[in-house]
Amino acid sequence: MAEQRQEIEALRHLELRLLRCSLPSDHPLQPPPLLSRSSTCSHIHSLLNDVVTLIESGNYLQALSSLASQSLFANLNFVSSESASRFYSDSLPECVDLFLNVSGSENSEPESVELKGYKALLVMTIGVSALLAFIQCNITGPVEKLPWMPLMALATMEDEIGDGDSMEWEAWAHKELMSAGSDLRGKFFNLQYIIFAKTLLMRTKDLLFEGSVTSIGGVRSISWWVARLLFSQQRLLDERSSFVFDLLQVFMRESLCNFGTLEKARDYWGPKVLDEDALNILSMLHLEMGTMELYYGRVDASRLHFESAAETSKLHFSVSGALGFRTLHQVEPKAQLRLVAGTYGGDSSTSSMHKLNNVDDYLLQQPHENSEESDVLMMPRFVADERNSDSNEKEVQTGAIAASQLKAVHQAVILAHCLSIERSARGDELQKWEMAPYIEAIDSQQSSPYALRYFCNLLRIRWESTRNRTKQRALLMMEKLVQGIDDPSPGVAQRMYCCFGVNIPTIPSSRKEFGDLLVSCGLIGEAVKVYEDLELWDNLIYCYQLLDKKVAAIELIKKRLSEKPFDPRLWCSLGDVTNDDTFYEKALEVSGSKSARALRSLARSAYNRNDYEKSKVLWESAMALNSLYPDGWFALGAACLKSRDVDKALDAFTRSVQLDPENGEAWNNIACLHMIKKKSKESFIAFKEALKLKRDSWQMWENYSSVAADIGNFSQALEAVQKVLDVTKKKRIDTELLERIMLEIERRASTSSFQSPLAISNSNYADLDNVHTNGNYVNESRSVEADSMRTRETEHLIQLLGKILRQIVQSGGSADVWGLYARWHKLRGDLAMCSEALLKQVRSYQGSDLWKDRDRFVKFADASLELCKVYQELALRNSSRRELFAAEMHLKNTIKQAESFSDTEEFGSLVGCLEQVQEALRAMPLRQKQELNVSQWKLFIYMEWIYLCQCMIEKCQRSQQSITDIVFKGLILIIQ
Repeated sequence: MAEQRQEIEALRHLELRLLRCSLPSDHPLQPPPLLSRSSTCSHIHSLLNDVVTLIESGNYLQALSSLASQSLFANLNFVSSESASRFYSDSLPECVDLFLNVSGSENSEPESVELKGYKALLVMTIGVSALLAFIQCNITGPVEKLPWMPLMALATMEDEIGDGDSMEWEAWAHKELMSAGSDLRGKFFNLQYIIFAKTLLMRTKDLLFEGSVTSIGGVRSISWWVARLLFSQQRLLDERSSFVFDLLQVFMRESLCNFGTLEKARDYWGPKVLDEDALNILSMLHLEMGTMELYYGRVDASRLHFESAAETSKLHFSVSGALGFRTLHQVEPKAQLRLVAGTYGGDSSTSSMHKLNNVDDYLLQQPHENSEESDVLMMPRFVADERNSDSNEKEVQTGAIAASQLKAVHQAVILAHCLSIERSARGDELQKWEMAPYIEAIDSQQSSPYALRYFCNLLRIRWESTRNRTKQRALLMMEKLVQGIDDPSPGVAQRMYCCFGVNIPTIPSSRKEFGDLLVSCGLIGEAVKVYEDLELWDNLIYCYQLLDKKVAAIELIKKRLSEKPFDPRLWCSLGDVTNDDTFYEKALEVSGSKSARALRSLARSAYNRNDYEKSKVLWESAMALNSLYPDGWFALGAACLKSRDVDKALDAFTRSVQLDPENGEAWNNIACLHMIKKKSKESFIAFKEALKLKRDSWQMWENYSSVAADIGNFSQALEAVQKVLDVTKKKRIDTELLERIMLEIERRASTSSFQSPLAISNSNYADLDNVHTNGNYVNESRSVEADSMRTRETEHLIQLLGKILRQIVQSGGSADVWGLYARWHKLRGDLAMCSEALLKQVRSYQGSDLWKDRDRFVKFADASLELCKVYQELALRNSSRRELFAAEMHLKNTIKQAESFSDTEEFGSLVGCLEQVQEALRAMPLRQKQELNVSQWKLFIYMEWIYLCQCMIEKCQRSQQSITDIVFKGLILIIQ
């Protein structure tokens, strides 16, 4: 048992050493336990120790040709005529199976569980060495010329594989990586290394999962290494791959299950592992998971992982303000953002804070780098604070951290939060200034791992390239950064620390970013050289178009096609520049129908030709290859919408907003489709999301108001109507919606007017226990409270509606709006204002076309009846005949001119109303006539005179009498 425990500890020690090659650590690992020579694992332990030592020193190529690698591939059956596909899919996995003794042949001796664990770790170590070699050549540098195949260094492979097969095998590797549904981001080298590593790691992981190879607890870190490999593959691709994302979710979740807590890490690595190692492992695991989640746009999930990493590493920080100087010639200090961070003490429950930028004296004494290119300082100089000395003394007294230097894991956490700001906030100038204190905090550190320093410099370049005063310095820094990749210092091993913890771009991506910066600075010729070397044909075509050299771009692509006729990217680029679908079809053919870009281009072309059914089919095929393309889902939804496939369109737009929640057009389309399907609640929610992004679209606000009214949210509906008025400057008015809201308010007002307040009789108090027992009192109290809330809500709606109607009528409203305004005044009990609004509504209908348009006459008659009814109410309330006289005159005039509509129901209503008014006049005592003052009598006489004159003028036209005689006759009639 002691020997078995010793073998397990030695196995875990080797696995930890391999993992520490990529993790930050400030202390050496404890010495490994020694195995006795009689142990069955001593030989393979020695081989593993040698290969891990080579990996720790950065000699990955030697690790691939070591004795451990030779023992692994001793049974490799390779035929010189074998293709790359057959080698990586059949021969290499079979070799792994033979080495791990999966079949358990009868001639072989039974192996112990510990020995199988050592063998599985050896296969994983060789795979990791190939992965790190690929990362060195394509991500971290320095770039070295490696054999085009990982096993070329082995003596058994040198004579069997010739250099003539290198181009064919490399082309196969290129095509294999593109099978994930996306093109490569640029020109990469040694692509077979990552496929070789993936084959070994995935095969070993499958065998461990299936139970074909049983080891003590399994080699659990293999899930973590597989996830790292898959994310490295994703960074090679030009777009996010759904296939890679699904695999990443599986392996990262499994890694979190294995090492997600401090107890699990300690239990697995054994009692000799230091707490710092366990904390670093857990923190870096959360950092890498957060970086992966953020890469795929899952901001909330990534934020949780970053917070867990900060908590695990005992780091806490915040952004505060301080007075400082930003430029060399600045006289007065201005408020500047600065990052204040601290770490929790080991035994203390309190936390201490120290300022990362607390290097003011050093900055004042040392000249700033690249100061001749810009007068803007790389880091602000902060004004010395007298309270700092007192606080520093207190920190020293309490044993807290007094130095301003942070560990590598803390710096990685800060950079992760900075990247989270870049991805979650809107990409404007304010966002860059929010990121600035994080960047300056890392710049203030005296020592940082290469990967963290590289990524921090890249973030600074992206920030400073957006400002005119620092753009030149950003260009020089970017040039120096790209050139520094090939520098021999720091070494290969040092560059691997934290390279998985931050999203450090690949070397082609960095060079492409340098080319983009050159284009933005107007250096098109230099950018052309960069793009051509990286084989970025789309960017190259864009530069040639800027130079008006479209023919040169076509000739260049055709020349490259003569050398690489099976590159689908070249065919797609040729199709883009010539706008010919034939080249897209050729790209689809040479890629084996796996070029998502070719399918998208064909789908867009079919859509532009109005062939929506074909476009829909092509988009579905493209999204089946790679579903993490939000624009593709939006285009698929548009094609489905044009082809009248509402359900598929809704699904497509939903997938689009899941990937890109800031697509306001997609949210709007989802809401409109829900409106078509009569799902007002879903449509209301979608419109709310759409309006967060497109607040100036009055069409969205108008649809939103209609949907809000459908679900009974009239308050939101009125606010949306107000927004429509503001955006359109009161030119767009939805009177039908206002009519609906008015009817609802009138219904509520009429309902509440009949409700009586709660009254409890004395008999209820006499038997109060029974009331509470039955629950009647409680129910009635709740009912009263609900009624009170409903009354307050109705009053609020009345106020909102009145504000809107008042704005409309002040700018000259239509007849319908004046009618609504009158009803609003009637709700408030102001009959005088109601009559004025109704009078303006009546006048709005009047005109030469009134007596020729039946529909218009019906509206005019209804408004006239409503006006006369209000006149009657006013007369009854004020005990005055003036309003009745006005109603009588208006009705007589209307009836006289509406003889052509005598067959309508409205005409009969007008006649009936006139009889009611005349009857009311007869019923009202004549003495009320004497109570009118002089001005009222004058108004009354004037109105009667106008009415009689109109009647007499018509009579004059028929009888050929003099108009003057008719007017005087009218006055005599009025006096009588």
